[in-house]
Amino acid sequence: MKTVVALAACAFAASASAQQFTMKLSCPTVNDMNVEYMKAMKAGIEPRTNGKIKVEIYPANQLGQIPRTVEGVALGTIEMTLVASGFFIGIDPRYLVFDAAGLFDDMDHGNRVFQDPAIRKRLANFSADKGIEPLIVYSANPNMVLSHKPIRTLADFKGQKIRVPGAAPLHVEPFRHFGTSAVSMPLGEVLPSMQNRTIDGAVAGLTVFPGFKYYDVAKGMTYLPGSYLILVGGVSRAFMKNIGPELEAIVRDESRKAEKLFFTWLPEDVERAKKTWQSNGGELITLPPADQKRFVDDVNQVTESILAGQPQVKAEYDALRAAAQKHRK
Repeated sequence: MKTVVALAACAFAASASAQQFTMKLSCPTVNDMNVEYMKAMKAGIEPRTNGKIKVEIYPANQLGQIPRTVEGVALGTIEMTLVASGFFIGIDPRYLVFDAAGLFDDMDHGNRVFQDPAIRKRLANFSADKGIEPLIVYSANPNMVLSHKPIRTLADFKGQKIRVPGAAPLHVEPFRHFGTSAVSMPLGEVLPSMQNRTIDGAVAGLTVFPGFKYYDVAKGMTYLPGSYLILVGGVSRAFMKNIGPELEAIVRDESRKAEKLFFTWLPEDVERAKKTWQSNGGELITLPPADQKRFVDDVNQVTESILAGQPQVKAEYDALRAAAQKHRK
């Protein structure tokens, strides 16, 4: 009897080790850092696992709009989605801290902070009870606002209806402060909404607008001072557990290798996007210095007031600020 049980256990183990897993990677964008990361994951994971993990890449909302893909990861029907951090706030309010203005001096500074071991350890606990782990967090782009009426001063915000990448107070209140009607909207709905003038403009990462040819709709794209689009690669915790420790270690290792692209491929892509925008008649606008300072100062005041009643979120904000100071050149 013991022999039969032992043989059965061995057969089960062999079956599990031979099992093929599919890792579906989703993002709302095309031809950008998200897709390069996914391509690097596929190129690294499949040969190292001898085909035990098949990586499938789904850019441009092929698996659904952003909220649906976040739900899919939580439910385990999608293995990973790479989207703006604001769309995770509904499952864990601590994701809110990534949208605070003035934390980082530039993209490289932000990515040095997100590589900090202590910060990585803190972030790994986000959304633990919702089935999602932030496998990667990175500063993807300068945040820009594109509008039919170009925003050249803070006064130009007044009266405009602008899409923001999330519905949390920290997304909405800073723009209301400057007289804007802020509307949360998934990226896939933004272009048609600007085309039919349902909205006047939109906030998104710099590379998004030339990538989707928004220059055919509007020309004036303005830097939001001290503001960067933070993207989160949320992976299914159930998937990481189900593939077993050996395969999980490979997935994590290949992800860390792919993160090197944040310091090499990504900055070059942002420069390419600027040139594409300008070569198609688009304008890159910088607010006057006094308005830049006022924007960061006022948004920081709004941030502090919002976080005052959320001690758990405030603790993460303070940790990020301390790490930002540590990694400031």
